[in-house]
Amino acid sequence: MAISVPARPYDFSLDPRSVALVVIDMQRDFIEPGGFGAVLGNDVSRLLPAIPAVARLLELFRARGWPVIHTREAHRPDLSDCPPAKRLRGAPGLRIGDDGAMGRILIAGEPGNQIVPELAPVKGEIEIDKPGKGMFWATGLHERLQEMGITQLVFAGVTTEVCVQTSMREANDRGYECLLIEEATESYFPEFKAAAIEMIVAQGGIVGWAAGIAGLEQALSEEVAHA
Repeated sequence: MAISVPARPYDFSLDPRSVALVVIDMQRDFIEPGGFGAVLGNDVSRLLPAIPAVARLLELFRARGWPVIHTREAHRPDLSDCPPAKRLRGAPGLRIGDDGAMGRILIAGEPGNQIVPELAPVKGEIEIDKPGKGMFWATGLHERLQEMGITQLVFAGVTTEVCVQTSMREANDRGYECLLIEEATESYFPEFKAAAIEMIVAQGGIVGWAAGIAGLEQALSEEVAHA
């Protein structure tokens, strides 16, 4: 039975049989002091409020045995999956593949490329290394979700206006119903987060829905009570 979740632009009808949580790029290099995000001049403390909210979402999904997907923006050590237009942006020493405080920047397997310990994947959860901003490019994720019967995606992660919004738009184009949890996503620029969410819910939910985590928790608790 579908669960009605208070959301914008209107309530989201969540189907427990076909929903998965997607946690986008909660990586040390983006979130922790001294990482790539900080070296680029960003205030990484602005991303920290997303951590406890994502942890609450993980608890909700894990308690019900619902699928969880974690993504990392990551490239092969030889950079064969990183086009020059992406690789050569920024100053030398601040580019993808360069040595940083947490290892080579955005390279799979490096310390900075790992998900923050508070949100570390557990056994059975899907981990995706994605070479692009969106989670579908060159990852095979769409095919895996189809095999699992997933048609709805609940989104969290960073940053709202870049990898989260890109992944939501890609998912929308592939036919998924997408719900963004507002407290579980952040940006280095609060105004960008606010604008991205308004873009997502505009025109009757042109990209998807947005909801508060408390509303989702309440809807799920009522579903348990009525079961």
